[in-house]
Amino acid sequence: MTDILDPQLVLGAYSVGVFPMADSRDAASVYWVEPRRRAVLPLDGFQLSRSLKKTIAADRFQITVDTAFERVVQLCAESVEGRPETWINDGIERVFQTLHAMGFAHSVECWDGGKLVGGLYGLALGRAFFGESMVSRATDASKVALAHLVARLRAGGFTLLDCQFQTSHLASLGAIEIDRADYVALLAGALDGALGPASSVVGASAAGDFRALDRLAGKASATGAVSGPVAGKVIAQLLVHTS
Repeated sequence: MTDILDPQLVLGAYSVGVFPMADSRDAASVYWVEPRRRAVLPLDGFQLSRSLKKTIAADRFQITVDTAFERVVQLCAESVEGRPETWINDGIERVFQTLHAMGFAHSVECWDGGKLVGGLYGLALGRAFFGESMVSRATDASKVALAHLVARLRAGGFTLLDCQFQTSHLASLGAIEIDRADYVALLAGALDGALGPASSVVGASAAGDFRALDRLAGKASATGAVSGPVAGKVIAQLLVHTS
């Protein structure tokens, strides 16, 4: 039986720079990781290539947010050619479903003809977003999802996008690797004034607004729920202005 992760424990861990991983999909337990070197993607440093800009502006994929969180996590956890194992076990999957229901965890979904072909998910805390995993089942799907996330975080006043471990794919999109001490300083700034006891968010002014982009694009309903996808041209324009 997989260990049951407490959501407040997980929030507390992220707030000090630690996150859970499992050895495999079937692993019964998790271990806690604090990398010596951390990958982050500066929100003003996203590398928007000409071809990616065209793909985004042309709405090659339909992008939604928080409409298929569970499916995105499951897609990220699947074993595929070139990645036979995953670090997302049942315990991690379940706790993130709970964190999503609590309003902390979010997903960005890429659709092609009604089929989910990629996306990403992660955790928002204060003005920090901790990217957990992204997946692509179609060319450029994960790149488009990440571009959408960067635009969304910028619009919402976030200051830190944590990518955990550096990869050549992330580096090509602007991610850099920094020492643990530098990361902790960035994290402290992103969480300053946003956390109270047991890592509960306090004070809206101290936290990033994950829905700001929807309002900017005129796509939010009266209750704040997303009523439609944000146009690719809006995303491309936001990224061009900051790249």
